[in-house]
Amino acid sequence: MRNLWLGLVLLLAAVLPGMVHAQTAPDGSATCIAPAQPDGGFDLTCRMLAQVLDGAGILPQPLQRGYMPGGVGAVAFNAMTGTRAAEGNTLVAFSEGTIYNLAKGSFGDHHAGEVRWLAQLAQDYGAIVVRDDAAWADLPALLAAMRKEPQRIAIGGGGTIGGQDWMRGAMTAELAGIDHRKLRFVAFEGAGSCTQALLEGFVQACMNDMGDARTGMDAGKPLRILAVFAPRRLPGDLSDVPTAREQGVPLDWPVMRGVYMGAHVSDQDFAWWQAHLARLMASADYARILERYHLQAKPVTGPALEAEIATLTQTARARLAQLGVP
Repeated sequence: MRNLWLGLVLLLAAVLPGMVHAQTAPDGSATCIAPAQPDGGFDLTCRMLAQVLDGAGILPQPLQRGYMPGGVGAVAFNAMTGTRAAEGNTLVAFSEGTIYNLAKGSFGDHHAGEVRWLAQLAQDYGAIVVRDDAAWADLPALLAAMRKEPQRIAIGGGGTIGGQDWMRGAMTAELAGIDHRKLRFVAFEGAGSCTQALLEGFVQACMNDMGDARTGMDAGKPLRILAVFAPRRLPGDLSDVPTAREQGVPLDWPVMRGVYMGAHVSDQDFAWWQAHLARLMASADYARILERYHLQAKPVTGPALEAEIATLTQTARARLAQLGVP
């Protein structure tokens, strides 16, 4: 028996240093990059993640937030596949729009397999947002105005023609009997920029998302949400927003809120982040933070996330072909 215990002690002495090392956070302060201007969905993702990680106390320093606008994510993606591809302490926010831009070729020759998709942290839904003093009481009223004089209603969104926001607007128009080629779309770097233009009167509506729109309203921005692109009304204090479906537009548009890492991040660093995020996303604190940012729970990591991204890539390509976008 004594020999057995001695053997166990020696085994633990050999294994524990490796276990402790595996549980050590990547070197240096960690950063979450929002690949756009402040505000909007990418910024929302990093703000939410910072609250989760800082509250859990698993990092030696608070999570830093940075911004890398350009090409609606292209500049950040290029950095994480190039000069910053091995940084084990840098996370970049992504959404459904990131995958659409990759599928369309908006990031040049880059493709989804060039980075490491770490986690989907939550699910958001697309929304149509107007100023709170807008003349349209609901989505049908806005669509009626667009049908009558499409060039007088400027619809804004992140990205250019073929991007996620444009596509959502184009499909909404088509389902309402409006030729999407007559849609007056104004491109922005992200939802934050579109919201600012909306408040200043440069556009009449934004194809934003529920989380950033409602969070902006919480902060006092004079906005109104005409519709959410969800299969049914969202729970809690979001239940007052009608779906596009119940207003005659049968279109759902779930939006991933997640983070990726560079292509050459070590397996050890990637596994550390993956394990800790998986644990945190199952906590009660995480659920409360999601509610604060008006997001829905949908934690996905590993092969399941890669499969979802592959499916979304095919969906994006099919929709682009349907709308005649090369």
